[in-house]
Amino acid sequence: MPVPPKPDPIRRNARVGPRRLPAEGRQGDPPAWPLSDQSQSDLEEELWAELWATPQAVMWEQMGWTRVVARYCRIVLAAEVLLSTQALAEARMLEDRLGLTPRAMRSLLWEIVADDPAEKREPTTVRGRLRAVG
Repeated sequence: MPVPPKPDPIRRNARVGPRRLPAEGRQGDPPAWPLSDQSQSDLEEELWAELWATPQAVMWEQMGWTRVVARYCRIVLAAEVLLSTQALAEARMLEDRLGLTPRAMRSLLWEIVADDPAEKREPTTVRGRLRAVG
């Protein structure tokens, strides 16, 4: 016999519409490097600053993903500098988790939008009639 649904069900996998991320990216300085037991290299510092200036970084900050982004920094540099195929595979997985590819952004329901003042203006309307002049 099937179990009847709960009277006020909570949808655990309910998804809210797309999250709009600012095209100009996250503003301000990047967070402090969270991997305190290991020093940050110059390349990591440069990539860390670039990553935290992206639109996706707005969401990472809200979710507290600093350690994940730091691990991505380490792994992507290992893949690029050491040409490690294992690191490359891990970097691809983290790119998807962090929303760094168009497909990942679609699945996370993240959308990059420009804050264009022209979009906020009232649409102009033409009043009166047009007359053909012969």
